[in-house]
Amino acid sequence: MTTAVSAAAPVKSAAAAPKGPRPNRHSALRWLFVLPALLYMALFFGYPLVRNIVMSFQHYTPTTYFTGEAPFNGLDNWRAVFSNELFADSLWHTAVFTVGSLIGQFTIGLALAVFFSRRFRLSGLVRAVLLLPWLVPMVVSAVVWRRVLDQDHGVLNTALRAIGLADDGVPWLSSPGVALLSAILVNIWIGIPFNMVILYGGLQEIPRQLYEAASLDGASPWRAFRSVTLPLLRPVITVVLVLGFMSTVKILDLILALTSGGPADATQTLGTVTYQLSFLQLDFGQGAVVGNVLILISAVFAVLYLRANRSDFGTGK
Repeated sequence: MTTAVSAAAPVKSAAAAPKGPRPNRHSALRWLFVLPALLYMALFFGYPLVRNIVMSFQHYTPTTYFTGEAPFNGLDNWRAVFSNELFADSLWHTAVFTVGSLIGQFTIGLALAVFFSRRFRLSGLVRAVLLLPWLVPMVVSAVVWRRVLDQDHGVLNTALRAIGLADDGVPWLSSPGVALLSAILVNIWIGIPFNMVILYGGLQEIPRQLYEAASLDGASPWRAFRSVTLPLLRPVITVVLVLGFMSTVKILDLILALTSGGPADATQTLGTVTYQLSFLQLDFGQGAVVGNVLILISAVFAVLYLRANRSDFGTGK
């Protein structure tokens, strides 16, 4: 009996021996795979972000590139920017431009996505044609629309004159009261395909049986849309709105090619003010301040996006 127990003891102790080195080895391997991504983020996102924040507290001019001297001036850049009326106007223009663009892009994009979810002949070809505004470079689209919206020779005003709606032509880009609306309409035209494609993909993931059950219960198409489509499409809607916001709030090339921020600064946004301060007035410190404001606004909405996604996953939606 004693011999059997003693013989089994080494086996038990060997089986119960702790496996110490393996967890550390696995942890090191995980970090090794993540390290390239961390280095990439630190090099191309972390360093520029920190450098931009530091620059906003410096007197940074073109001579700094030759002398290397950029003395700290405290909050002088921030005070100068926040006391500038152009900054307040550009903040308001950015809000109007972003909200108007998102509402128009999402509404029309969702309507087209629902329309194309009912397949018909040549639907694929029509969807491909509708993708063209999204595929064309934004500067090219802006230049084309600038010609279309020209007050004297534009195609749109020529058509309006032909049907007797505008004898003198509408000053789409030359009137301070109309220019921002024109920029919003052009950006809506550019952003519709993106919204349509993403929302169309989300609609394809909704089981058809749910609509059949709603129809058997006597639900109207509008009631089925509100009770079935919108709740199940909520995660996709969140992604579309947040990505649309991130691309719209910092828009620059469209405004520069369309109106250059005019007329009378009526289309100045935070993006164009950053460009103007940094590359026209060569005041890189104040330009960095406006850039930091843009980063802060984007970060707030990124956090809201993450929280919305977390709540969706937490509730099992």
